[in-house]
Amino acid sequence: MSAGRHMCATEGRTCSAEFRRLHQSIDFSGNHGKVARAAQPVGRMMMVGSVVNEDRLAKESFSFGPFELIPERRRLEKSGVPLQLGTRSLDILTVLVEHAGEVVSKKTLLARVWAGVTVDEGSLRFHMAGLRKVLGDGEAGATYVTTVPGQGYSFVAPVSRTLKPVAEIAKSGRRSTFPNRLGRMIGRDDAVQAISSHLMAERFVSIVGPGGIGKTTLAISVGHQLTTEFADLVHLIDLGSLSDPHLVAGTIGSALGLAVDDRDPIPGLLAALRDIRVLLVLDSCERVIEAASALAETIFEETPQVYILATSRETLRVRGEHVHWIAPLEFPPEGPNAREAMAYAAVQLFVERVTASQPQFILNDVDAPVVAEICRKLDGIPLAIELAAGRVGAYGVHDVLRLLDHKFELWRGRRTALPRHQTLAATLDWSYDLLPELEQIILRRLSVFVGPFTIEAAFAIAAGDDLDDSQVIESVASLAAKSLLTANARLAIPLYRLLDTTRGYVQEKLARSDDANLVARRVYHLTLFERIGVELSGFRKSENASASKLVRSLKGAGSNNLTEASVATNGRPIDEIRVALDWAHGKSGDSLLALDLTAAAAPVWIHHMLIDECRERTEQAVFQIDEKLGRDARRELRLFFTLAVAHMESTGDAAIIDDAWLRVSRLAEELDDNEYQLRSLWGLWIGRYLRGDFPGALQIAEKFVNLPDGAIDVADRFVGERILGVTRHILGDQAGARRHLEKMLAGYVAPPGQMHALRYQFDQHVAARTYYSQTLWLLGFPDQAAAVGKHAFDHATALGHDFSLLYAIAFGACPLALEIGNFDAAEALISTMLHREATFRAMGVWGRCYAGILEMKGGHTAAGLALLREGLNGFPPTGFQSRYLFLLGNLALGESDIGDHRGANTTIERALAQSERNEDRWFVAELLRIKGILALNQGGAEALVSAEAHLNHSLEWSRRQGAISWELRTATTLASLMQKQSRIGEARELLAPLYVRFSEGLATADLVKARSLLTLLNEPT
Repeated sequence: MSAGRHMCATEGRTCSAEFRRLHQSIDFSGNHGKVARAAQPVGRMMMVGSVVNEDRLAKESFSFGPFELIPERRRLEKSGVPLQLGTRSLDILTVLVEHAGEVVSKKTLLARVWAGVTVDEGSLRFHMAGLRKVLGDGEAGATYVTTVPGQGYSFVAPVSRTLKPVAEIAKSGRRSTFPNRLGRMIGRDDAVQAISSHLMAERFVSIVGPGGIGKTTLAISVGHQLTTEFADLVHLIDLGSLSDPHLVAGTIGSALGLAVDDRDPIPGLLAALRDIRVLLVLDSCERVIEAASALAETIFEETPQVYILATSRETLRVRGEHVHWIAPLEFPPEGPNAREAMAYAAVQLFVERVTASQPQFILNDVDAPVVAEICRKLDGIPLAIELAAGRVGAYGVHDVLRLLDHKFELWRGRRTALPRHQTLAATLDWSYDLLPELEQIILRRLSVFVGPFTIEAAFAIAAGDDLDDSQVIESVASLAAKSLLTANARLAIPLYRLLDTTRGYVQEKLARSDDANLVARRVYHLTLFERIGVELSGFRKSENASASKLVRSLKGAGSNNLTEASVATNGRPIDEIRVALDWAHGKSGDSLLALDLTAAAAPVWIHHMLIDECRERTEQAVFQIDEKLGRDARRELRLFFTLAVAHMESTGDAAIIDDAWLRVSRLAEELDDNEYQLRSLWGLWIGRYLRGDFPGALQIAEKFVNLPDGAIDVADRFVGERILGVTRHILGDQAGARRHLEKMLAGYVAPPGQMHALRYQFDQHVAARTYYSQTLWLLGFPDQAAAVGKHAFDHATALGHDFSLLYAIAFGACPLALEIGNFDAAEALISTMLHREATFRAMGVWGRCYAGILEMKGGHTAAGLALLREGLNGFPPTGFQSRYLFLLGNLALGESDIGDHRGANTTIERALAQSERNEDRWFVAELLRIKGILALNQGGAEALVSAEAHLNHSLEWSRRQGAISWELRTATTLASLMQKQSRIGEARELLAPLYVRFSEGLATADLVKARSLLTLLNEPT
C-alpha cells in the first residue's frame, strides 16, 4: 500500500472527505451541473425550464387551481414552480384542458397524443395515472380529471385562458451562414424546447454529453428554432478542428466576418460583439476546453447582448454557464413486440435509418426484441444506433447484434460526416485521446465493471502499488465530468457506470495494455463470492489488500448473507456475476468456482426477477456436476433447490420440478439438514400440485401437517394447514378447504424477516387468502370473496414481491373478477400483469390468457381466442394443471361461439378427461354446464336431451361439493332452457329456491342474470 493510500486509511475515512468535496461539486442528476474551474468563482445554476422573458414570446396559458399550463413552452407550473411531467402526460393534459368540461374519448386522446403510432389503451391509462399523481387529483378534495365509463375522460376543474402580447424584436442587417438542419431529429423535441427557453432566460447554456449523443445536431436545431428571435444572427463555430487554443478567438471572429487583430483578437472581438444581438453556437469545446471556457465567460460578462450555446463532452465550469445534460434516447425493456418497440425513440431512429437504405424493411415481432437489444447495447446513443442501422443491409438485424461486442471500425457512417463521427471507434478515440495518461489507465482498469460500482470498488480495481486512492478519486470525478462515466450521486452510496459502448472500447485497450488484466479481473470475480455471502476455500483474503477492502465495503458488519437490502444498496451485482461466470466457465476459468458462484447467486437472480437466466445458469452448473466434477453434497443441495425454484417460477414443468425436489429431499436427509428437509417436503407438494397429482399432493400435505413437534415450528404447521386447504379445494371438498384455510388465517404469524418467503417462495397470508377467496365464492359468498381477494392483492402489492403478486392475481383476484362480472377490475389486474412481463415472463402468459377471456366476455370472440391461445401456448405441457381447466372451459365456449363445434367438443372432452384423471373436481360442474351449452349450440335432434343431461350432471356435482355458485349458474342455464320449452313451473321451482339462498353479491353477474330470468318466469302467461 502506498503512503498516500495509507494516510487516507488511517484517518478512518478512506479519502471520503476529499471524495465528497469533489463529488458534491458535480450534479449528475441528468438535468444540470457544473464544477468551477480552478481559481474561478462559480456562477448561479438554474434548472432547465427556467422562466423565459415573457416580453419576447407570445404565449397562451391555461390556469386551474394552483396550476398554470403553457402549451407552447410545454410547461406546467404549480404556484409558479415548474413541475416535471412526461411528454405524453403533458400532451394528454393539453388536450383535456383545451376541451375542459367536455368528454374526450380514448380514441381521440390516442390519435392526438400518439399520432402515427399504434398503442393500446394500457399506455393511455399508465400516462393518465402519472398525470393524476402530478396534479394531486383526489387529494384534499381536489378533482381535475374524471373517468366517464365507456366514453373517455373529462377535465372538470374551472379553467381560465390568458394571452400574453408579443414585443418587437430588434432587427439587424447581418445574416448568418448557419448550417442546414441535419435531418429529422427523433426523441429530442422536448430538449429543443427546453434548451431554447433556458437559453433565452439565461444567455449561456452548455449542452453536455458523451460522444455521439447528438449534441451538435441538437444545437443546430436550437439555432434554427431561434433564428427569428435573433434576426438570422445565429452562428456556428466548430472548435473541434482546432488543436491550438490560441486560435479560438480568431476562429470566432472569422465565423462572424469580423476584422480582428490576429496577434490579440480578443479586444477587437469583444468590441464588435457589444454592438450586436447574436447567438454564438460554440461546438465541440472539449478539444480546446480551457481556452474556450475562458473566452466564453469573458464574452458572457462583457457583451450583454450576446447569447452563447456551447456543446462539449465536459462542462465548461465558468461563471454564467447553465448546463443541460443530454440523455440517451429511450429504448424498450427486454422482449417487446414491434408495436411496443416503436413507442421508443431509439427504435424509431434505428428503423428510420434502416429504411433509408432498405425501403422494404418493416419491423416485425421477431426482430423487435433484437432491435431493442441493439439499442440497449448501444446505450441509446444516436450516432451508434445510426452506424449499426447502416449495416443491416449487409448483415441483417440478428448478425448486427452479434457483431456489436467488437469490431468498432466495422460501423461506418456517412461519408460527409465529420471524421470523428464516421466510425464509432473514431468517436471514442476522440474522447480517449484527450485524456491524460493517468485517466486513461484508470478508465481501462474500471472497464472490468459490467454494471454500477462504488468508489470503494474503484479503489480495489484501479488503485495499487502504482496509484493511490486520491488519484483514483480525482480521476473518477474527472472522467464523470467528461461524460466517460455516468454517476448517480443521489444514492446514499454514489454509483458509477461506464456506458456499454465505452466499456467495450476501453476493454479492447485494456487487453492490449501492460496492465495485469487477467489477474485484476480474477481477483474481482473472487470477491464477488464475498459480496453475496459465500465463504471460499483455498483463497486467502490477504493475497490482495484491495480485494479485502472491497469485501469489507460490500458486506454488512457481521453478515455473510445476501439480503434484499444489501442487493438494493450494492446496485446490481448480477452484472458482475454474469462476467464472473463467463470467465469461470471459459478456458482459463475454474469450474468449481463456477458451481459455487451459481449456487450462491440464486437470491440475486430471484431478487431481480431474472428467473429464466437463473434456470439456464443452474442447468449449466448441474450438467457439470454430472459430467465433470466430483460430488459435494452441500453444493448439490443448493443447486438442485435453485433448479426446482427456478422451474417452478418459469416453466412450471412438473416433471423436472418433482425430480429436483426429490434430489433435494435425499441430499437434505443425507446431510441431516432440517431446513432443507422442510423445504423439500413443501417442494414435493408443489411438484404434485403442478403436475396434477392431487391425491399425492393430499398425502404430502397431511404428512406436512402431522410432522412431530421437534421437526416443525408452529408457523410451519399453519403453512401445512394452508396447503391442505388448497388441496381439498381442488379435490372438490369446499367445506374442508374453508375449514383449513380459516384455521391457518386465524393462527398463522409469520416469523421475523424473510424466512418463510425464502422457504416457501410466496407470502403465506397472500397465498391463503387467494384460495380462501375462491372457496368463499364457490360456497355462495361473492362479496366476501371479492373483499378477501382484494386484500390478498393489496398485501402482495405492498410487499413488492412479484411471486406473491402473481399468485394473488392469477389464482385469485383476476379469475374471480371475471366470474362475478367485474370487468373493470379484471382489466386493471390484467394490465398489472402485462406491465411486468418484461421482467417476469409468467405474468405475461397468465395476462394474455385472462385478456383473451375478457375480450370474449366483451363480445370480441375472435380477438379473445387469439389472445387466449397465445397465452396457453406459453404453458408447459405438465404445469399449472388445476388452473388450466378454467382456461380450457373458456376456450371451448369461444370456439363454439365462432362455430368451431368440433374444436369446442375436443377442448371440453380434453378438460373433462384431465379432471377425471387428476381428480381435479373444483371446476367439473362448470365444465359439464359448458358441455351442455356446446350441445345446444351445435343443434341436432338430440341436442335438447343431451344438453339437459349434462346440465343435470353439473347440478349433481355442484350439490355434492356444496358449490352453490356453480349450482346457481347451471340452474339458470337449465331454467332458461325450460322456459323456451314452456316448462315455466319447473324452471321457477329449480331456480327460485337457489336464488334466495344468497344473502350477498346481488349485483354480481350470475345473480343479476338469475333475477332477470325469475322476473320473466313470474310474469303471468
